[in-house]
Amino acid sequence: MPSHQNRTFAEFRRLSPKVTGGLLRMRQAAYRDGAVPAKFKLLTAVAISVAIRCEPCIQAYVQMAVGEGISQQELVEFLEVAMTMQGCPGEEWALKAYVLYQECLDHGPNPTASGCCDHQTKAQADGEATR
Repeated sequence: MPSHQNRTFAEFRRLSPKVTGGLLRMRQAAYRDGAVPAKFKLLTAVAISVAIRCEPCIQAYVQMAVGEGISQQELVEFLEVAMTMQGCPGEEWALKAYVLYQECLDHGPNPTASGCCDHQTKAQADGEATR
């Protein structure tokens, strides 16, 4: 994120400390292992991202799911669910997710890629969570 956006986010965060930045904290809590393993929660997020056609979300959640050790077949089955919810457009967006998965396998996750709402680091959210 460019430095002017970082400054703008920091200022907005100061003006709205309880709400702004909450998405990262929610993700950390929602995508942890629990009764449902984290990888299945992330695969669900991939399927929803495909269904709503959010490319930054697809990129972020595919990378996170790969980090949790998803298999190709697990991804394909969740993409099939997304495609049934969206028809032809869903197939096109599912293909984007599959290409990102293949890129992660071939080259590793892209450290410069950002997902939706990536305005702060995990360390910032962790520090806020302890306040």
